[in-house]
Amino acid sequence: MILNLSDALSEPYRIIEEDVPVEMETFQSQVGIFAVKDKESCHIKVEHGKAKVKELYITGQAKVTVEIPCDRCLKGIDIPFYLDFKKRVNLDEEAEDKESDETNYIDGYYLDVDKLLYNEILVGWPMKVLCSESCKGICSVCGQNLNEGTCDCEDTGLDPRMSVIRDVFKNFKEV
Repeated sequence: MILNLSDALSEPYRIIEEDVPVEMETFQSQVGIFAVKDKESCHIKVEHGKAKVKELYITGQAKVTVEIPCDRCLKGIDIPFYLDFKKRVNLDEEAEDKESDETNYIDGYYLDVDKLLYNEILVGWPMKVLCSESCKGICSVCGQNLNEGTCDCEDTGLDPRMSVIRDVFKNFKEV
């Protein structure tokens, strides 16, 4: 959804406050493409900055649920993102302001709400997603989900000299 900011920029004390529908259907990053399962409208408020002519304060709240696969068994898990953001944006290209936020979601007098929410989801993206702490993962030979049952694959015999290293991995299993 594109929000017109010309009213807030033309009149210094005019506030734009709207409930904007989230149009994002998928979340795409370098990791992959993820389905957006549930989304609520984004309540956004845009105020003119007090000190500078082309300064805006953008605040907003939204909830977006993204389906992310478990890192061990690849089962899809719905992860909710509760987005509550406050941005200070300087639209003056000539002035270098180190305190203002990056503005790749503002083009001229238009605010791209979906791109703003994309940035907020990207910042809050979890490092590791597990369906449960005791997730067993998948079989490396046949791909069977070991949480749902065992597989009939042969246990490949490892070199007995590697047993010490195998024990270390068993004690400190991360993935």
